[in-house]
Amino acid sequence: MRTLFDKTVINRMEIKNRFIRSATQEIMAEEDGHLNDRLYELYENLAKGGVGLIITSGAYITADSKSMPGQIGFYNDNFIEEYQKLTDTIHGHESKVLLQVNYATKNGQNLKTDDVSLEDIEAIISAFGDAAARAEKAGFDGVEIHAAHGFLLSQFLSSRTNMRTDQYGGTLENNARIIIEIYNAIRSRTSKDFVVFLKVNSFDEIDSEKAFESCQYICSQLSDSGIDGIEISGEGEASDYKESIYRDYAAKISALNNNIPIILVCKNRTPDTMAQILNSTGVEYFALSRPLIRQPDLVNLWMKDLNEVPKCISCSKCMQPNGTSCIFNKD
Repeated sequence: MRTLFDKTVINRMEIKNRFIRSATQEIMAEEDGHLNDRLYELYENLAKGGVGLIITSGAYITADSKSMPGQIGFYNDNFIEEYQKLTDTIHGHESKVLLQVNYATKNGQNLKTDDVSLEDIEAIISAFGDAAARAEKAGFDGVEIHAAHGFLLSQFLSSRTNMRTDQYGGTLENNARIIIEIYNAIRSRTSKDFVVFLKVNSFDEIDSEKAFESCQYICSQLSDSGIDGIEISGEGEASDYKESIYRDYAAKISALNNNIPIILVCKNRTPDTMAQILNSTGVEYFALSRPLIRQPDLVNLWMKDLNEVPKCISCSKCMQPNGTSCIFNKD
């Protein structure tokens, strides 16, 4: 029987348990995207708290693609030294770390699929490859491509939002093309041991059937290409489940792609539920966000007592203008 505290290996990345901190905007970076002591402290507390793998918040990868105040940047080599300090700190507490890479805006404008030319797409693909190569130099164990939650890559993948009529729209193959080309660019710029994940929607409450069809297609294509892991997410309430709400979609994807690790994200709350999913489906890892904002040491608490109830009540009030934090945590 598999357990939540199994030691596992993805590619050559050894992970001490099946808990992953999912990417979460901290809203703490400097104006130009650089790190600071608040971010170092936040990530060190997560690593000390016992989580096996940390995925950073989405970093903007060109100087003109910042999406929000306080977003971390990673758009030139000047960032390498400070991120090396971050990865060294996390590794010092026996946790692993991936950099989430994203592209969603240009000069403050939220981009749609029709807003980018073929030349723009070529530049975006190249920027992802550059960021991944930079991340490897900075000591990251890998990167996660963010293609979920309505950002630009998510829009390309969706037949509901992608109205292009060229080679990047109109069919499942064309809709997925930019993501596959980004994946190939990352692979061409990094070593074989460098881990690459994808985060993707499995559900869209406006058209759930088409969303899952797109999810199946991109997961199958990247599975065949050797991707190291896929994080299954979505937009909207996918079911009547109160926790682990995308479990059925993740289970179906894992059954269709049993050669790659599948990570389930969104409302993973209690070890009993996660253990049941772990041992009844092909899902192998569980990504958490809000519970770790309130209790960064939650995984260590679960290691001592699996009956420990998380204090997070999913109020979604943690994203504050001066930085993401739990409103119930008082100094």
